[in-house]
Amino acid sequence: MTSVEGRQVDGTKVDSTPASASVAEDGAVAVLTLDRQARRNALDLPAAAELARALDGLAESVAAGRIRAVVVTGAGGSFCAGRDIAGVDPAAEDAGQVLADVFNPLVRRIADLPVPTLAAVEGPALGVGLGLALACDLVVAAEDAKLGSPFGRIGAVLDSGAHLLMAERIGRPRTLELVYTGRLLDGAQAAAWGLVSRAVAPGSALAEALTTARALAQGPTRAFAASKHLLARIRDEALPLAEVLSLEAAVQRELSAGADYREGFAAFQQKRSPVFRGA
Repeated sequence: MTSVEGRQVDGTKVDSTPASASVAEDGAVAVLTLDRQARRNALDLPAAAELARALDGLAESVAAGRIRAVVVTGAGGSFCAGRDIAGVDPAAEDAGQVLADVFNPLVRRIADLPVPTLAAVEGPALGVGLGLALACDLVVAAEDAKLGSPFGRIGAVLDSGAHLLMAERIGRPRTLELVYTGRLLDGAQAAAWGLVSRAVAPGSALAEALTTARALAQGPTRAFAASKHLLARIRDEALPLAEVLSLEAAVQRELSAGADYREGFAAFQQKRSPVFRGA
């Protein structure tokens, strides 16, 4: 595994500068790691800026076709405990502007990556940490992970897209239950409710997510990207069935001119495993 930012290669430290966010490439899979372990990977403004820079490099690798799946995780047994508000004076900042300028773009950039994305969650995924996790296509959570946004305890509302990202997974009533009570779900309960894709043994979330990501990276990632885009458009524009059918036909027409489509058909007809190249 090699580091995009050059700070770590196969576990060997090559730069003394601590990284609060880094991207390492493992073949066609990139692992984006949050690393502020003393704060359970909570993001202050400098850490958010470093995460934005890491996403810049990641987006370039995806656009170049080198990366075909992404895993987002946290170091030290925590995913992300949210925004680090230690020392923040709520009377001296515009909370909405901080969201608009700093944290919302991070959630959108992860959600908009045109490849399969997975969150590997150990420990807390709270507040903006929950938003970052739910912005991924799939969430693999340790059974003892803690997920939620207990913002009601400080007189705030859900943010980081959770009103949509949570509600589309578990529905309005359960979302409001979590809002009103401030309850946190462990990974097992989150899987039972459908908030996460699956719960796994503590300490194994990253390994399980990587196994899935490696398999997806070998798949028809151009078709995956098309489905991801279609689902987002259907959600955002509330499209009727007739328009969805029309869009599917148009996308299928476009894909049918590509190499992966032809390879998939040939492999099926020849009774062999396909070799997809994202083309």
